[in-house]
Amino acid sequence: MLIAQNIHHAFNTQEGPIHVLRGVDLTLSTGESMALTGESGSGKSTLLHILAGLQEPTSGSVSILGTEVTSLSERAKSNLRKTHIGLIFQQFNLVPSLNVSQNISFQSRLNGQFDVEWQEYLLNQLDLSAQKDVFPETLSGGQQQRVAIGRALAAKPSLLLADEPTGNLDEENSEKVLGLMLSLIKDSGSSLLMVTHSRRLASKLGRHEHLRKGVFVKAPVK
Repeated sequence: MLIAQNIHHAFNTQEGPIHVLRGVDLTLSTGESMALTGESGSGKSTLLHILAGLQEPTSGSVSILGTEVTSLSERAKSNLRKTHIGLIFQQFNLVPSLNVSQNISFQSRLNGQFDVEWQEYLLNQLDLSAQKDVFPETLSGGQQQRVAIGRALAAKPSLLLADEPTGNLDEENSEKVLGLMLSLIKDSGSSLLMVTHSRRLASKLGRHEHLRKGVFVKAPVK
C-alpha cells in the first residue's frame, strides 16, 4: 500500500539547513494501522505531508498503490489524493457556504463515490445528525473536527492519513472516532497512518512508530 524509502527533509535558513527528517523508511500494508508519535518538532507532520504528496522531500521516494508519488506532476498528485487518500489535518478547512452534510459529502460526490447509507452512518457515528443542516460557523471546534473526519472517511479511501484527528475531542469521542476509523479499515481494506500525542490511542493501533530528531526510535513504554 505505502512504501517510503530514505526520506530526508531539511528547511533552509540563514544559519544553514535544519534537518527535520534523516533517512526515514516506512511501509504500511493494506488493512494495516500505524500510530506515529514523537515530540513537537520531531518531523511527524512533515512526514505526513510528504507521504500525501503535499510537500517534496529533500531526497527519498514515496510509493502509494504502486505509484511513485514523488515523480508525479502536481495535477497527478492531486488526482491520487482525490481518488485514493483521505486526509485529516489539524486545520479543518471546511467550506463555510456548505452545511455539515454537504461538507462531509463534498469529496465523495466529486469522485462519484457518494453513498447515502454510509453518509447517514457517518453522521450518526460522529454525533452530527442533529447538526447536518447547519453551517460550520455555528459549530464548536470539536464538532468542526468531526465534520472534517467525516469528509475524509466519506469516500472510503484506500489510505487514511490523519494528523491528530482527535486533538480537540474529549476522551469518549476520541475513542468513538478512532473506533470508526478502525472499523473503516476492517470493512474496506483501507490503511491508516495516524499522528497522535496520545500513547493510549497509539496502543490501539496495529503498530506504533516513534520519531525522535528525524529518525525512528523504539517507542517509549511510559
